[in-house]
Amino acid sequence: MDVRLENHLDYFIHDNTAAAWLSPEMLSVAREAFGAGDFNLLAEIYSSQLADLRHPDRSLCLLKADALSRAGRVADALESYWTAANLDRLRPNELGSFVDCIAHTLRVKECLKECTDSDGVSEDEHSLDLFSCRLCKCLLIEPTTLECGHTFCKPCIEDDGVKECELCRYKLNETSRQLKPICFKVNVVLGGLLGKWFCAESEARRCWLEGDRMRNERGFINALEKYNNALEKAPSMCRLLSRRAELHMEMSNFRQALQDGDAMCRLMPLSPKAHYVKALALNKAGYNEEALQEYLYCLALKPDWTSVKLETQKMLSEMFSVFKTDGLPTSSPHPHQTGPAPYLKPASLLLGSLHSTPRRWSQTPIGRRDSLSDTGAETKSSCEDSKTLASVVAALPLPPGLKRKFSDEPQGSAPSNKLPRKVLCSDESSSSQMPAACCSERREVPPQLLDSSDMDCSVCMRLFYEPVTTPCGHTFCMKCLERCLDHNPNCPLCKENITEYLATRGYHKTLLMEEVLQRYLSEELAERSKVHQEEMAELSNLTQEVPIFICTMAFPTIPCPLQVFEPCYRLMIRRSMETGTKQFGMCIADDIKGFADYGCMLEVKDVKFQPDGRLVVDTVGVSRFRVLSHGHRDGYNTAKIKYLEDQKVEGEELAELQKLHDCVYEQASTWFTSLKDNMKNQIVSHFGQLPEKDCDIQGSVSGPAWCWWLLAVLPLEKRAQLSILAMTTLRERLSTTRRVLSLVTRKHSRPRRPSSSAAASSL
Repeated sequence: MDVRLENHLDYFIHDNTAAAWLSPEMLSVAREAFGAGDFNLLAEIYSSQLADLRHPDRSLCLLKADALSRAGRVADALESYWTAANLDRLRPNELGSFVDCIAHTLRVKECLKECTDSDGVSEDEHSLDLFSCRLCKCLLIEPTTLECGHTFCKPCIEDDGVKECELCRYKLNETSRQLKPICFKVNVVLGGLLGKWFCAESEARRCWLEGDRMRNERGFINALEKYNNALEKAPSMCRLLSRRAELHMEMSNFRQALQDGDAMCRLMPLSPKAHYVKALALNKAGYNEEALQEYLYCLALKPDWTSVKLETQKMLSEMFSVFKTDGLPTSSPHPHQTGPAPYLKPASLLLGSLHSTPRRWSQTPIGRRDSLSDTGAETKSSCEDSKTLASVVAALPLPPGLKRKFSDEPQGSAPSNKLPRKVLCSDESSSSQMPAACCSERREVPPQLLDSSDMDCSVCMRLFYEPVTTPCGHTFCMKCLERCLDHNPNCPLCKENITEYLATRGYHKTLLMEEVLQRYLSEELAERSKVHQEEMAELSNLTQEVPIFICTMAFPTIPCPLQVFEPCYRLMIRRSMETGTKQFGMCIADDIKGFADYGCMLEVKDVKFQPDGRLVVDTVGVSRFRVLSHGHRDGYNTAKIKYLEDQKVEGEELAELQKLHDCVYEQASTWFTSLKDNMKNQIVSHFGQLPEKDCDIQGSVSGPAWCWWLLAVLPLEKRAQLSILAMTTLRERLSTTRRVLSLVTRKHSRPRRPSSSAAASSL
């Protein structure tokens, strides 16, 4: 059961006076009717109880009024509320159901639910477009791109002191920000584009921000001048009208505040905020009837606006109680009369108002709320279109003496019941000056101002592809920026040090720039993407143009950890990851050809980025190859290759090969076991344990894994290792290995330690 009704019923049960007439049977029926939602029956129950009383009971009148309100019978509920008010002052919390009933009736009658809730999008979301800040809901001014790629107004993120993105909840890097808002830099490209595409609105936003600053410093006159300048440049900025209306109210300029509120209602007739601003101005000016009217429209548009509902209930409570404070009769002329006293306005006006013609704008499509008609009758202010609700308010008591006068009204003059047209309504000239475009209309870039060269990367001089923005506010293609940072940890344009940005690898795409490209330069972006995909396809061909890392010897199945610090190889590693191959060739240097004719393909298992730009790369050998031709690409070597495979044997040759294999394995195991513990530990930490014998010695195209493990740990020169790597028969490789083991065993040689290179070092 409803908590409020339950409290009322509990009151009756514990009240000694009410207990004399309230029967438990009737109370049970009332509970059942409420539970079933039959509020008409509930009202009849309370009416029958009241009819049996000599004097009306206030609490029972409130229960009846509550039930009538829930049943949608506004006029009957009003009469019952008046009966209770004549017995004792109504408190605001006792009028909640009545306010809900009026707001709901207006919402249904005027089709507001269909207009505002059909798409499930809030008022603010309706007015947002691609170029709106998601914090202030206005055109981006001084657009600042955060690490996550989302863009907001610089003043918004500075004033709020944000530590995470409002949209994706990305935690901002406190180290890079150093807790100083100044570390947020304006996005240079986006700032220039917005200033070019929306010049007037951008200038208006700057005046607006200056006005806000002056207002915070209590410089109201200067702030008002800035607001006026801003509205001259962009007259349809509803939120700026709201700010100016608030400033006018602070300065007690209620007439001007009311004009701004009325202008907002014309521009955004379905905006609760617009009606709220107008209601505040009316309330402060002393026009309570009209203020109540706007408050009720706020609730009709936004039923869950609690603060407005409480204010509405408070205003109704004051209206109901004013007659008692003015010394008017406080009781009904007849003891059994439950309707309003004779001095009250007839409740039939209320019923008529709820069945009158709906407001014209409520049936206007959302996209065209601003241009209702070009006729003179249709250009009147929204207050003159509010006769439906005005009748509702007219049925409520508000003696003229309660109203305050404007400061420019003569003292002693009798205030009129209606606001002057110049206050509530714009005259014909002001109406004609109001722009046709609604402030909730989404912005579009003028085609004549669209120039693809404005969105070219300053490094590659081509259209942005995967644009990213640095902490200093400059935008580049992601790949272009990475290549620049390979050589220098400074911004390519302003030379600001962005080491922290490099360390965190914060390459998140600038989403707003990406969306602009997709929307306005889709064909150019598609062509740019096609070129990029062709480049990636060429790079992913691991036979025609294989990237070659000139460093150390690598072998199939054997780990080969690397530290990469040269820019060309950092680029090579990134490309191998981007193409999805995750492979590149490893060769040793050659004084004549540049690199040897044989090598091993490595597969990247993991990459760690260091703050100074170095890469720690974990790789493992995959397969051997022979170089057919040498080449270069973007600073690193490439090669056309042919993969090597061991020749397979059968029959007696296979049996002899198996015996040789087992013999050499036993010899290798004996040699490794004979090593000192410190040597064995070094080998195991780098290359792992000696692999087990393979069941099928010809199962792999490169032969048994233990052979390559042994070749990697034996103390051989690189050229000797290279010659064994190039062998394509297992018999030849096993025979050579056996001779090497015999030589090492005789000389008691120590295993070689991992070598290093200027380009990369094997860990």
